[in-house]
Amino acid sequence: MSPAAPTPAYRRLSVEARRAQLLEAALSLFAHRAPEDVSLDDVAEAAGVSRPLVYRYFPGGKQQLYEAALRSAAEELRNCFDEPHDGPLVPRLARALDRYLAFVDGHDAGFTALLQGGSVVETSRTDAIVDDVRRVAAEHILTHLDVPAPGPRLRMTVRMWITAVEAASLIWLDEGKQPPVEELRDWLVEQFVAMLSVTAARDEQTAALTRRLLSPADD
Repeated sequence: MSPAAPTPAYRRLSVEARRAQLLEAALSLFAHRAPEDVSLDDVAEAAGVSRPLVYRYFPGGKQQLYEAALRSAAEELRNCFDEPHDGPLVPRLARALDRYLAFVDGHDAGFTALLQGGSVVETSRTDAIVDDVRRVAAEHILTHLDVPAPGPRLRMTVRMWITAVEAASLIWLDEGKQPPVEELRDWLVEQFVAMLSVTAARDEQTAALTRRLLSPADD
């Protein structure tokens, strides 16, 4: 009788490291295939572990793993907008975008998985995870604008710009990360200023902000 095949030797990791490994493997798979087409066996194979081990960390199965993977990416992405309120506004915004685009560049699979839609695995909870990233980003930007009680037109402009940044980032990944990231950052900052200028024609609050933003003190 032939000897039984040896059982794969699993590398021992801490609980936190093992969970992070599984989340990274899941994000990579979810980014390139529809979540409903990814099985726990696929995640186990990608991470080099057994299926029971995946269940040990995520007893709720694929739905729990999918939501945890989104939360992991979302938490890091939210932190990108946490910029000190020092110095002119435009350089502050550029620094926040530097961190955001560095995340996109270094975690392209996770970023795509975070924002991809149309999955039957999506629930109100997964939608809430993505919406929370956008909400936090908008709150950070509005705080940096230093406008007491921002009105609906200004708030809408900020949310529209965040949507534009998301779309541009996904297209940038599809285009092989072209143009260069520094050019993309400057382009997005210029788009924000341009969007504020358009809104300023209809909203005095935004007009005052735009005048302050474009004053020599903010160059």
